[in-house]
Order: sequence, then C-alpha cells, then structure tokens
Amino acid sequence: MREHLDQTDRRLVKLLSQDAQLGVNRLAEKMAISVPTVRVRLRNLLDRNLLKIVGLLNLTERPELISAIVGINAQGRGRARELAQRISELPFVNSAAVVTGRFDIIVDVTVAGDVADLYRVTSELIPGAGEPGEVVRSETFVVMASCNKWVS
Repeated sequence: MREHLDQTDRRLVKLLSQDAQLGVNRLAEKMAISVPTVRVRLRNLLDRNLLKIVGLLNLTERPELISAIVGINAQGRGRARELAQRISELPFVNSAAVVTGRFDIIVDVTVAGDVADLYRVTSELIPGAGEPGEVVRSETFVVMASCNKWVS
C-alpha cells in the first residue's frame, strides 16, 4: 500500500528537492518547526524508503551523455511489472515504468559514449532482461534536446 505524506513531509521534500544541501537548522527555520522535528521526519522518510537524497547531473551540460526513451511491448501484460523491475536494475537505466497506451513499458536510458553503446543497451541488455520472447518489440527515441533533465 502506498504511504501518503502529510503537509509537513511534503514541504520538507519540496525544500530538499530545491536544495538538498540545506541543513536541518535551515530547514527548521524555513518550515517554522523545531530542529528535532526536522531530524525525526527526515530520518523517518529515509527509513521508510520514501525519500532518497542523491547527487544528479544536468544532462544539458554533459554533451558526452546520450539520453533515450525506449518503448517496449511485452508478451503477456500480467508480467510487465516484473519485466520493468528487471529492466530498471540494468546499468544505464534511470527508470522503467509500466504505462498505458501504445507501449507496455517506458524505459529512460542514459549512456556515456557513442551511439554504439546505446545500441548495445537497447538491442541486447534490455531484451536480455526478459525471458526469450518476453520483449516482443521495442522502439528507441533518442533525446535531441531536453529541458530540466537531471540524471544520476
């Protein structure tokens, strides 16, 4: 079951998403709550795996990175979630999501290198994450320009 964040937790997450370097003292000041409350709430969000604080790279400032979106049609819709989970664990994959529409799964990929590296990921690694025949078809969309795209 999904956990819902209360207003204070949502505000804490929003402030951290704007500047993850804010210390607990500054967060408490901005939120008008006590420092111990911020510490407890932050620890709780991290412990429940609802929040992850990570460093991200601005894709537009890294021309050596190639970003692509891969649409996948899977054999048997009931197994799309399992396949998406396996794909999400591959190197170069930022995320994989089960979606509605023309594709069953959408995968966000970033490679450092050239188009040959992207081709290897999309033609070998992603199809290889499934059982033989589980990935029926895929279509790759190379991102030519992005806005506000950050990757790990």
